Amino acid sequence: MRKSYLLFRQSLFVNYSIIDKSEAAKLLSQYLGEVINRALSFIADENSIEQQIEISNKIIRLLRDELEDIDFEDDLIAVNGKILNAIFSKLDSNELINEDYLKKITPFTRLTQSELFTGSNIGISLESELKKEILSSDKIYFLVSFIKWSGIRIFENELREFTQKGNKLKVITTSYMGATDLKAVEFLSGLPNTEVKISYNTENERLHAKSYLFFRNTGFHTGEYFD
Repeated sequence: MRKSYLLFRQSLFVNYSIIDKSEAAKLLSQYLGEVINRALSFIADENSIEQQIEISNKIIRLLRDELEDIDFEDDLIAVNGKILNAIFSKLDSNELINEDYLKKITPFTRLTQSELFTGSNIGISLESELKKEILSSDKIYFLVSFIKWSGIRIFENELREFTQKGNKLKVITTSYMGATDLKAVEFLSGLPNTEVKISYNTENERLHAKSYLFFRNTGFHTGEYFD
């Protein structure tokens, strides 16, 4: 085995570098996250959640003991294992705040991971996801090469509801190939709190971007990009 290993090393160029101090915390935490995720996934009995929380809290307490000057008590996980999904103010709200409303505006995709949308019927629907993104945002930027009424009318109700609440919508598009529909532009420009800009420079520019940026006052922004 030793001889085979040496021959293997001799056939390759192997190079190492020391972890940079500025990146050490990020690299080590990413590695530890993968190890902890793999370890916790091995716990699959009836009380798996309680055991996973107990082990997680032991790790947090170890950090507290090693870093004596830093308080980690607020980071401990409650035994009931509940996840906070939303906080809404009922004061001056025009909506009936309940679980049905939460389902209506909460995207299926999570902030901690990316999602690939395809044209198939398998997986999350792009149409339903964009509707939820619109209704849960405070400001929206659309950058598209052209706008078709057949596409805009799918989100007509959501865009009306979004802008009528005082939220801002900004759209940048072009007259590329004459594909933009006048009806779509007239609808968007007629919405309150909406700004539409159209580039007519089709001789020097061939914009074909499709980006939808959703900004939230909480800082949990999301984006949809298409190629």
